[in-house]
Amino acid sequence: MKVFDYTVVVWRESAGYVSKTPELGVASCGDTVNEAVDNLREAVDLYIENAEALGILDDIEESLTTLEKFTTHVEVSR
Repeated sequence: MKVFDYTVVVWRESAGYVSKTPELGVASCGDTVNEAVDNLREAVDLYIENAEALGILDDIEESLTTLEKFTTHVEVSR
């Protein structure tokens, strides 16, 4: 069994919380941070299951197994 590790970004919008994983471009939402993350986990599980069924899991596997991941915050003023 492989363990996949992915980044989760969560932000607040007027209707609730949005969650997204940049490695896959998969997004979800929820009324709370925990719900948004749980819903994203389910969406990613389905994405990986479909990638495996389509034979394209190897194409995304490196981004989900690498131990080197960095995040930062960038601000732009206008």
